Amino acid sequence: MSTPTREIRLAARPHGEPRPTDFELVDVELPDPGADQVLIRNTYMSVDPYMRGRMNDVKSYTPPFQLGAALDGGAVGEVVASNAEGLAVGDVVVHQLGWREHAVLAGKHARKVDPQGLSPSAFLGVLGMPGLTAYAGLLDVAGLKDGDVVFVSGAAGAVGSLAGQIAKLRGHTVIGSAGSAEKVAHVIDDLGFDQAFNYKDGPVTEQLAAAAPDGIDVYFDNVGGEHLEAAIDAFNLHGRAALCGMISNYNATEPNPAPRNMMTLVGKRITLRGFIVTDHAARVKDLIAEVAPAVADGRIRFRETVREGLENAPQAFIDLLRGANTGKMVVKL
Repeated sequence: MSTPTREIRLAARPHGEPRPTDFELVDVELPDPGADQVLIRNTYMSVDPYMRGRMNDVKSYTPPFQLGAALDGGAVGEVVASNAEGLAVGDVVVHQLGWREHAVLAGKHARKVDPQGLSPSAFLGVLGMPGLTAYAGLLDVAGLKDGDVVFVSGAAGAVGSLAGQIAKLRGHTVIGSAGSAEKVAHVIDDLGFDQAFNYKDGPVTEQLAAAAPDGIDVYFDNVGGEHLEAAIDAFNLHGRAALCGMISNYNATEPNPAPRNMMTLVGKRITLRGFIVTDHAARVKDLIAEVAPAVADGRIRFRETVREGLENAPQAFIDLLRGANTGKMVVKL
């Protein structure tokens, strides 16, 4: 017996900002799970900035989405039929076949999780890929060490909010940037950053210099462009940047002129290091062990922006790239 369901397909490759017409909602019939497979009813799916790059037909660290085919990405759901050892009906699992209401996949590609009173969507955010990105980027890529002053761009987003809070838990001075007065207040009052500024209020270089008069040692980069240029200016000797993403460039149709101060890297002996979260999958257990208890007792806070219905997933993604989210953007199915 097949399962009637719906999925979102890529109808056209976006030029600049994606449009609703670049996506298509399609009715499909899923076959019953085969040997070692499970059928999952997705309850939440993730929209993430990296997905914009996969909509371009260019060679990258992950294959591009195909025209006329369903998109994919993080999702959490409930097993409704299982032929896979270790997975039973009712189990909550995380997997990578989002952008659809149901999925059939090999059991080995679904990871069982225990929500422990949290919304399952937490495993798409603070305890999922964005959480691991923040954790590994700050500790392993940037090499956080005692006494570091940390600057986080996109501090109200899913990754930046956790990166700053981990640094605060470890006793560091943390400065953040965000795109509105409301987000700045959230970053300071709710997340506990020492300082934050609205990057739309003036040149980032000037605002960062005012917020960190003695310089910074670590920069967690989610934005790129003017933010990266400002961080280079603000770095102390041997500063380190973890380059997670550069959302200021994702919809750009022309190259971004910044940063224009790359020669400063030489004199200050600065390290800029890009990374991809999948290279740090072994750190998932460490993330859960350290962050989950801090979430449970309120030392780490997280916020979600929730949209409802698969049909609204494309607009949720478009709004994410416009900065309409605070914390993790998820779609409830």
